[in-house]
Amino acid sequence: MPSAPPPDWIRDHRRIVGARIRAARLHANLTQERLAEAAGMDRQSINRIEQGHASPLLDNLLRIARAIGADPGDLIKWPATGPGDNQ
Repeated sequence: MPSAPPPDWIRDHRRIVGARIRAARLHANLTQERLAEAAGMDRQSINRIEQGHASPLLDNLLRIARAIGADPGDLIKWPATGPGDNQ
């Protein structure tokens, strides 16, 4: 049985996380391809995560964070407005 789609606040936060990963990747001067290689993933997965179309598994988030030299907590922390205005 398929699960229900996530609420809007989760999709919004997924996009924020993706944007943070993309910004950190660019700051590290890496292409999606180079990040994928360094994280042991494929470029399409990196792209889907950065675009907010997919949520990274914890293991992959840790691999991405290590590859770009970022703190995983900084990539997923709540936005300044809080954990989701429309929970």
